[in-house]
Amino acid sequence: MDFVKATLERIKPVNTELLHQAQAKLDNKTKPLGALGRLEEFGRRVAAISGTLSPDTGKKVIFTFAGDHGVTDEGVSACPKEVTPQMVLNMLAGGAGINVLARHAGIEVRVVDVGVDYDFNGAEGLIPRKVARGTRNLAKGPAMTRDETLAALKVGIDLADQCKAEGVALTGTGDMGIGNTTPSSAIIAAFSGISARELTHRGTGINDIALENKIRVIEQGLAFNRPDPKNPLDVLAKVGGLEIAAIAGLVLGCAANAIPVVIDGFISTAGALIASELHPNVRDYVFAAHASVEIGHRFMLERIGAAPILDLNLRLGEGTGAALAMSLIEAGVKILNEMATFEQAGVSKE
Repeated sequence: MDFVKATLERIKPVNTELLHQAQAKLDNKTKPLGALGRLEEFGRRVAAISGTLSPDTGKKVIFTFAGDHGVTDEGVSACPKEVTPQMVLNMLAGGAGINVLARHAGIEVRVVDVGVDYDFNGAEGLIPRKVARGTRNLAKGPAMTRDETLAALKVGIDLADQCKAEGVALTGTGDMGIGNTTPSSAIIAAFSGISARELTHRGTGINDIALENKIRVIEQGLAFNRPDPKNPLDVLAKVGGLEIAAIAGLVLGCAANAIPVVIDGFISTAGALIASELHPNVRDYVFAAHASVEIGHRFMLERIGAAPILDLNLRLGEGTGAALAMSLIEAGVKILNEMATFEQAGVSKE
């Protein structure tokens, strides 16, 4: 627990003076004031987070965290849990959606096994950080022990610290874990007090009967575990997931290291929500990649106070939305760095 406290103590407010200076720099570019809309927001925010009016975006990394979920025993997903390791291997081979979109945007993908119920036997390219072979069934008891929760958080924090040492300029989060929309719905329900029915969607594309079952399972898990909304680690341990905890750790670690972090969809935002509940300044370091089809996502984003960059009806996860959004954030930074001023271009400002 000491490492969590130490990480939280390192998280400082973003430099508002740099925000103003970056906007002033943008206002002197060859364009009408505010004409590049949210691209200007991205540029000034990255500048303020990074602590420089000429931020670098050369090294970009998305971490896709993988973990299994005991709650799949309740039939909450259209896919069997065996798909989790199969998709991890697909990612390592470069064949998943995240690989395609990351290559397109010039982003490195790092796949992290934090809780898959499978032996990868040193698979090439995999970052092995297995805390447990999946979570327990949250419908029948806590998903994780306190020690497991803290260990998974530490995985993410350590990776963020490593990013700082490597000079990574922009990070993104992704997930792979069959059944993980169920704990994500439970997390936002626990914090918001909104009913599971209003927050729960179809995940992998389940039918109406399976959706009713999924809602029942979440209600049962919340009633049995009684997660304390004033204690984010209690919520995470009781109804969360190992990959969600690792995402929360990465977001905390990025905030502590002044690295902008782009969160993907529903599951990644569940991790970011835990992080922002642990420290309010976290939200200043977070970019919300997109608005997921999952109906609970909107409530998460509202609670964090993050406006999604894209709305493309995405619901894949893996970090796919983050890869697309990171490209736009980098575009905003390049406007800040590379676009000519009125004086440089010899263009009249008046």
